[in-house]
Amino acid sequence: MIRTRPLAPEEYDFLMDMHYESIHIVEGKPSKEELLSSPHLIKYSENWGRPGDRALIALVDDIPAGAVWYRLFDENNKGYGFVDANTPELGIAILASHRQQGLGMRLMEAIIQQAICDGYPALSLSVDPHNQAAVRLYERLGFAYCGISGTSWTMKLDMDNH
Repeated sequence: MIRTRPLAPEEYDFLMDMHYESIHIVEGKPSKEELLSSPHLIKYSENWGRPGDRALIALVDDIPAGAVWYRLFDENNKGYGFVDANTPELGIAILASHRQQGLGMRLMEAIIQQAICDGYPALSLSVDPHNQAAVRLYERLGFAYCGISGTSWTMKLDMDNH
């Protein structure tokens, strides 16, 4: 059975595992500790639990299989998918053993509904354009290309369309 629910505080390590999984590096990916503590990425996890932070977990037979999360950034501390200070930037990852089973779509639909309930006008994300499976998922959900940051696309979903 598949279900989604809010991430419990004691599952923070799983969220960090998923954050690491979400970073698309094909070759020579640094260790989790090295990558997530790097200056350009620590902003995604540092002081997790502040206002605006939200994470959901997907469970398959009560075992964590994936997570989706969002966080607000501002002009002085932009994320890769930064659009504006009122638009949370989201991340998602599914364990390799549970991909291609609809968990990504399920988690994305749940976080979109959460963002609507939280009153956000939009969501944004950063994606490697070579990760075509992710790009197709985001496009199916209504995300549209709105810019580029480094080698990654920034995509945005306006809640007016939901």
